[in-house]
Amino acid sequence: MKRLIGISMLALVLVLSSCSVGGKSVKVGAKNFTEQAILAKMSVFLLEDNGFQVDEISELGSTALRQALETEQIDITWDYVGTGLVTYLDQPPIADSEEAFAEVNRLDAENDIVWTNLTEANNTYAIMMQEEEAEELGIETISDFAAYINENPGEINFATDAEFANRADGLAGMEEFYDFSLEGSITELETGLYYNALNNNEVNASVGFSTDARIDDFGFRVLEDDQGFFPSYSAAVSMTEDVYEEYPEIEEIFAPLEDILDSETMRDLNYQVDIEGESVELVVQDFLQENNLIEE
Repeated sequence: MKRLIGISMLALVLVLSSCSVGGKSVKVGAKNFTEQAILAKMSVFLLEDNGFQVDEISELGSTALRQALETEQIDITWDYVGTGLVTYLDQPPIADSEEAFAEVNRLDAENDIVWTNLTEANNTYAIMMQEEEAEELGIETISDFAAYINENPGEINFATDAEFANRADGLAGMEEFYDFSLEGSITELETGLYYNALNNNEVNASVGFSTDARIDDFGFRVLEDDQGFFPSYSAAVSMTEDVYEEYPEIEEIFAPLEDILDSETMRDLNYQVDIEGESVELVVQDFLQENNLIEE
């Protein structure tokens, strides 16, 4: 009897092992902010709907996430082409998203990392104003903003954080590119505090991030970067070459997101979580179902 039990247990182990070996399994990683949680959950739902077993590893800093991908502690993540170029690969920023995507793919091939599924969700820098004041002053673009400052020096108080103030692709670079100066009219604040400062009329304009939910919550106008200064931080999938080659269907699974994810959509999803207090899981599930990407 014991021998039969032993054989049965061995058979069970072999069956389970066979299932594990034959099954499709990946690890999805995410950084520690809302947008990343949303993108990661989209990946989980879509992959699970296509027969994958998915482990989700979240709340990672940008550097930790990249290291996890390079060391194959995770297999897939959503990241930003500008972050890939500037932060990970120490390259100059590129404003055109397609060019940035091609370049980060070319360079990251040396690290056995593949970028796929470029979207129009571009979490780049934004210059914001109160809608009413921007309308009153006739400012719709950064060129309009620069022209107004040049004609009315000292009238616009601009909020920034220390990083944006000193980056080549930040305030200093923007002033040079658009040919204006805010010298003497800058209020430096901690990152993120400038949204409230602008909303409370403590400043006239501010830096921000184009997919941040507070833009919609406060009703700010984002000035058009009409001459294309700011680098692309468009979201795309970044994965190990091993997983890309083992599961080529993943790129196809995520392909519909290329057409439906843009900055406005991403800002709305962030808004539902950050402002309305909905759970990431519910927001993502509703979004995927509404776009017929998963079954209800």
